[in-house]
Order: sequence, then structure tokens, then C-alpha cells
Amino acid sequence: MAASTVALVLLLVVWGAWGCAAQAMVPGVMIFGDSVVDAGNNNRLATLVRADFPPYGRDFPATHAPTGRFCNGKLATDYTVENLGLSSYPPAYLGEEAQSNNKSLLHGANFASGASGYLDATAALYGAISLGRQLDYFKEYQSKVAAVAGGARAAKLTTDSIYVVSAGTSDYVQNYYVNPVLGATYTPGQFADALMQPFTSFLESLYGLGARRIGVTSLPPMGCLPASLTLFGGGAGGGCVERLNNDSLVFNTKLQVASDAVRKRHSDLKLVVFDIYNPLLNLIRDPTSAGFFEARRACCGTGTIETSVLCHQGAPGTCANATGYVFWDGFHPTDAANKVLADALLLQGLQLIS
Repeated sequence: MAASTVALVLLLVVWGAWGCAAQAMVPGVMIFGDSVVDAGNNNRLATLVRADFPPYGRDFPATHAPTGRFCNGKLATDYTVENLGLSSYPPAYLGEEAQSNNKSLLHGANFASGASGYLDATAALYGAISLGRQLDYFKEYQSKVAAVAGGARAAKLTTDSIYVVSAGTSDYVQNYYVNPVLGATYTPGQFADALMQPFTSFLESLYGLGARRIGVTSLPPMGCLPASLTLFGGGAGGGCVERLNNDSLVFNTKLQVASDAVRKRHSDLKLVVFDIYNPLLNLIRDPTSAGFFEARRACCGTGTIETSVLCHQGAPGTCANATGYVFWDGFHPTDAANKVLADALLLQGLQLIS
């Protein structure tokens, strides 16, 4: 049975347990992290890491216009929100809708920022919103919701919502791998160890603010990203850069151990590490089985390194139809690939909604 079919069956079972398929399974979703889940917060920042211009968003439903998502359409978290039965996506907290209408925040919010990482220094390099600052915005968010909906509803929204945390890739690809000082100071394994402290601190802070259902994404196979193939592997013609993939696996192992330690300290905390590595690697190794035909080059431009300002309307060679591509730009999956990844997240995260 295909993963999407399994996901649908399980989703219907869970909905049936709730007694009404039209009822959302959780009151809201809170999203923190980097460009993989940024829904437009970077639009308001003085940073080059932005996606608020064409061709980004060209396949986004209804508008077919840029939203600030680093994708041609929906993110995996958008599909996850739909799978959970929510009728609207959590708005970018710095976006116009969230800043002008507090009622838009009653089903969650997105605090993520492209180029953010577990290290505050990573975000600082690119003028992004650090995870610490994202937490500050979340505290501000809680006050706004309490003011418009009352303390009891705000508290329930905080406790019962699902929290998604996606970070770490920028710490490596946009900091460690290009920073000779870090490279001389840490081996890849030591760098992974160094990231565990801010990761653990962030989870503990979320828990302290009321989060009880948290899903944390692993690192993807970093050596298979089109930009990584170009920068570190000699181009998209060869295989993945195995040393980078090995770094992902080392980090992911340590992430699981650190997450287990946090979970053991809090008996009322549901905490899942979402494996992004294997579902994406499977797509890259065998794209045709999921209906894709291109997994090495991205849709935008030459398909090798274009991301953010390098992926623009006039980029030569940008593909006309992204549905057969696993990657939209040098770092980020297409809408179609995000749908596949979201199905994998649903299968892995059922305990968060049970």
C-alpha cells in the first residue's frame, strides 16, 4: 500500500475516533525554525534570504503569487495543517494579517525565519530571526491571544496545539561548512554535540511556556541537496556527497538521544522526532516510484545552486512544470515533494494527536 494511502487510512481512523471528520484534531499549530517552514516572516526583514518574489509561490493555490515560502507552492507544514483538519494556515507572525488582526492568531502562528538555526550566530550571519527571538515573539503571541480570546481559551490553545520545530540545516550548510573557524574548531561530530545544548534549551523553553505536543524534524540528507552537490560534490551529475549525509546521520542520532532525555524529564510531554532524512532520500534515490523524474537538479534556473535572490523570475532554464521535480531551488523541495513528506510526517506523528 502506498504511503499516501496508508496516511489517508490512518487519518480517517483518527478522525473517526474524534467522532467527526469535520472537526480539527488540534486547536492550532505553532511553527518554529528555518526556511523549510518559514511562511513569510523574512519578508519583513533586511535580509537577502527571502522568497517574496516570483517565481516563488507561482503554484500556491488561488493566488499563484509569492507568499514568502521558499517553494513554488505549499510547504510540508501546510499539508500537515490540512491533514489535521484546520481550515487556515498559521499566519507568519510578522506578516500583515497577523499584525493587524489578532483573531487570525486563534489557530496558531508561524514564527520561523529562513537561515535561522539552533545557534543564534547562524541567524545573525544572515539577519534572520534567531530561535531565541522566535520564543520572544511566541510570548508576545500568547498575550495577544489571551487579550482577544480570554485566558482560558489561550491556555488551552497553548497546551493542546502541535508545535513543529525545524532547524539545523542552516547551522551546517550556511555556517559550519563555509566558516573556516568553525571547521578548525569542531569536527562534524563535535559540532553536532555543540548544537545539542541550544536544541535542548529551546525545547525546555517551549515546555516552560506551555507546549506539550512537540514534533522536531531531523536533518535531511544534506549531501543530496542540489546546492550541496554543486558546492561540495562537483555538480549534480554525480551521487550525493556522502560525508555530508554522514554528518546528517550523526546529528540525527544525537538529536534523538537529546529528545529522549527531555521527554524523560517531563511525563506530560509528547515529543516526536520526525524523520525527514529517509523519506527524502527515498525520493531522491527512486523518484519515479512516487511520480517524479528529476531529483538531482532543482526546477529554478540551472537547478544547481539557485536559492532566494538567485532564484528569480528571469533565471534562465527555470522549469515550466515543477510537479516532476523533487527540488524547487538549491535547498528546498517542491510543492509536490512536500506533499509526500507531509504524508510521512502524519504517519510518524500520530501519537501527538492521540
